[in-house]
Amino acid sequence: MAPGNSMSNVYQNPVCMITGGSSGIGLATARKFFDAGYRISICGRSQERLDEASKLIGNDPLADSKRLLTVVADLAEPAQAKAFAQESLEHFGRIDVLVNNAGVAPLSPFGAITEDSFENLINVNVRSSFYLTQLAWTTMVKQRGGTIVNISSLSAVDPFVGFSTYGASKAWLDLLTHSLAQEGKNLNIRACSVRPGAVETPLLRGLFPDFPADQCVSPQAVAEVVWGCVESPNDYPSGSAFPITADPAPE
Repeated sequence: MAPGNSMSNVYQNPVCMITGGSSGIGLATARKFFDAGYRISICGRSQERLDEASKLIGNDPLADSKRLLTVVADLAEPAQAKAFAQESLEHFGRIDVLVNNAGVAPLSPFGAITEDSFENLINVNVRSSFYLTQLAWTTMVKQRGGTIVNISSLSAVDPFVGFSTYGASKAWLDLLTHSLAQEGKNLNIRACSVRPGAVETPLLRGLFPDFPADQCVSPQAVAEVVWGCVESPNDYPSGSAFPITADPAPE
C-alpha cells in the first residue's frame, strides 16, 4: 500500500533512496515517490543541481529535511556510495526502497576503450551499486522487508555497437536482480529491473544529440514503472525485468 501523505504521519512514512536523483529518471522517480508521501534521499555530484532538484521535488533546499535528504556523492568513488547509504540510513533510520539509477554510458568501439573509462564504468555501474545494495539489503533483512529496483537498459540484452561495456554492466545488474529476488523470497525482500530504451535525459542528449525525440521514453514513464515495481507486486513480479519503449508513432 502506498503511504499516506498527511502531515500527521509523513515523518514515519517509508524511505526511498535514489542514486542520480538530480536529473532524468532519478529526479522523476524522486518526485513520484515524494508526492505519494515517501521520505526521500537522493545523491548527485553537484550541490547546486541537488538544490534545484529539491525545489522541483517539492521542498525548499533549506526546509523540512525530515522528508528530503540530498547528499553530494560521486559514485565513481565507491567509498562515497557507502557514505551516501550510511548517511541516508542514519538520517531516516530505515531504507524501504533502493533505486539504483546512477550510471555512466561511455560510447566507444571496443578496441578503443581506455583503462580509465573502463574503471570509471565499473566503479559507477557495478561497484557502487553493489555497496549500496549490500547496505540496503542488510537493513531490509533486519526490517523484514523492502524493495530494490535496478535501472537497467535494453542494451543489457541487445547492445548496439559502441555500448559493449555499458550493456555488459547492465546485464550484471539484471543478474544481480534475479539472484536477490531468489534470496529475498523468504525475507519479504523484492528486487526488479527496469529496462528502458532511449530515455529523454541529459545523458542521452550528450551521447546522441540528434536522436529522434518521438523515439524516446520520458523519465516520468520510467518512474511510473519503478513505482509499479514497489507498489504493485502482483503486476511486477520480483526477479523480473520490465522493458519500456516509446509507443510507435501512429500511421
